[in-house]
Amino acid sequence: MNTIRVLAINPGSTSTKVAIYENETPVFLKNIKHSKEELEKFEKITDQFQFRKNLILNLLDEVEINPDTIKIVVGRGGLLKPIESGIYSVNEKMKHDLKNSPIGEHASNLGGLIADDIAGSLPDAKAYIANPVVVDEFEDIARIAGHPKFRRISIFHALNQKAVARQHAKSIMRKYEDLNLIVVHLGGGITIGAHKKGKVIDVNQGLDGEGPFSPERSGTLPVGELIELCFSKEYSKKQIKKMVTGKGGLVAYLGTNNAYEAEQRAIDGDEEAKLLLEAMAYQVSKEIGAMSTVLKGQVDGILITGGIANSKWFVNLIIERVHRIAPTHVYPGEDEMRALAYNGLRIIRGETKAKEYK
Repeated sequence: MNTIRVLAINPGSTSTKVAIYENETPVFLKNIKHSKEELEKFEKITDQFQFRKNLILNLLDEVEINPDTIKIVVGRGGLLKPIESGIYSVNEKMKHDLKNSPIGEHASNLGGLIADDIAGSLPDAKAYIANPVVVDEFEDIARIAGHPKFRRISIFHALNQKAVARQHAKSIMRKYEDLNLIVVHLGGGITIGAHKKGKVIDVNQGLDGEGPFSPERSGTLPVGELIELCFSKEYSKKQIKKMVTGKGGLVAYLGTNNAYEAEQRAIDGDEEAKLLLEAMAYQVSKEIGAMSTVLKGQVDGILITGGIANSKWFVNLIIERVHRIAPTHVYPGEDEMRALAYNGLRIIRGETKAKEYK
């Protein structure tokens, strides 16, 4: 079998993950952490493009990986228009929408942009994204928000949720399309999806205003108080948006977006840090309960994944509240890098065709 080298790029809120796969084998994986101070100097997330791209290229140089040997560059998808799940070629329309997102800013917008730029500098490489955060499989009933001027939309950790759900189904020798699952992604943002027979029919819009608070998002806020704040003239629109996404959640309370650091503070006797982490787990548990009603109580499993799932203490706070709903399974970390690489391999092997973003 010919060796196919794939570069996978996954920009997150507080890190950039980089992986090199040779066929199905990971030969290099690095999670580049970005401090609050490093990112604060950039006004917009798209301004981080050169900073993050240079870190990736420098890293490849350090580990002596020749970029010219890369055939596929797959980036995490960003805040595009709602689209069906699948693998998409990066085209000019997509790049325009990633730079000028119709929905909002998120670090994942950089995935396709960096992938395209790196692939364009190589002699024989192509750029793709796979299962972006805007994958939309909602049932119509889930779109109703409560007022005709508002509509619920699907923005979630689609790549990791889908990959973990399929991994779990394979581990129990079942098909993903035959199961009802609740998948919980615990990261810089937190999303909890109701997976019904292979489709995510409802999920909290974890980017800017639904569900649990997270290390850097405020989640659902008291709407009356939010309205008062918006019209208080004390804050600009930009400042309030930052309160909701980027400077909300743990970082607003504790000054850190690092859940591990917050946990260490709790262990060392910081009562505020302990209470806030317990409250975050409490809110996650409430959202799991809500998604169980979406599935009418017919839940085959609750899957807990993402970086914060490495904390047994935090995960147990959730499990003790939801274990009666369905069996719980923990998949610490993320399967996103492998999912990105595998999707790239499927394209080059002709197992599936890339879709066109329009």
